[in-house]
Amino acid sequence: AMDMAFFDKLKAHFIALDQDPGVRVVVLSAEGKSFTAGLDLVAAGALLGNPGADGREALRLKVLELQAAMDAAETCRNPVVAAVHSHCIGGGVDLLSACDIRLATADAVFSIRETRLAIIADLGTLQRLPHIVGQGWFRELALTGRDFSAEEAFQMGFVTQVLPDKAALLSAADELAQGIAALPPLTVQGVKEVANFSRDYGTVAGRQYVAQKNAAAIISEDLMEAVGAFMEKRTPVFKGK
Repeated sequence: AMDMAFFDKLKAHFIALDQDPGVRVVVLSAEGKSFTAGLDLVAAGALLGNPGADGREALRLKVLELQAAMDAAETCRNPVVAAVHSHCIGGGVDLLSACDIRLATADAVFSIRETRLAIIADLGTLQRLPHIVGQGWFRELALTGRDFSAEEAFQMGFVTQVLPDKAALLSAADELAQGIAALPPLTVQGVKEVANFSRDYGTVAGRQYVAQKNAAAIISEDLMEAVGAFMEKRTPVFKGK
């Protein structure tokens, strides 16, 4: 379950991973029986003790603070690959929606469970998930709060691979991450940045932005390495320069 300390540490980790020049891809997985059971309701209940105006304002500010932890996955310059096993409930879907690529085991179960608990999901699912799976699937899942399987998640494009077990899941996530890590890191970061910008500001602004981005960044040592490796029929080695 996601308690308050989890959110603090999640944000701190993603900031550190963003700032570390040796990191090119992040793989997010879980050690427990499930990926996550969602928000720790006992910890969250402590936020509801003051019904006054000051208490409601404190709750608003706390929600924004928790949102920032999820945002850190999206704003991390490096791609984030989520590897999900078993249950991924409530806040887990918020977190996955902020990641770039999602893989799951065949037994994975997802739910925007907040709807069934008289809560409007407020950590990013309602804003990000429609861009991933489309309005039809999104509205059914958000309005019902029902469980949906890994196979359904694959059909709607929420996850891109379904693996038979956790060992296969982690192996596939590692293989995917290694493939991305072998590419020019500044280019990969730029693709993520432009994709997020275009989603938020539209295709016209997105095209203008990527034109400026490439004009500023395309001439690089990695570009010369790519051309040289092609001419010499060898595997390129990119340095992010």
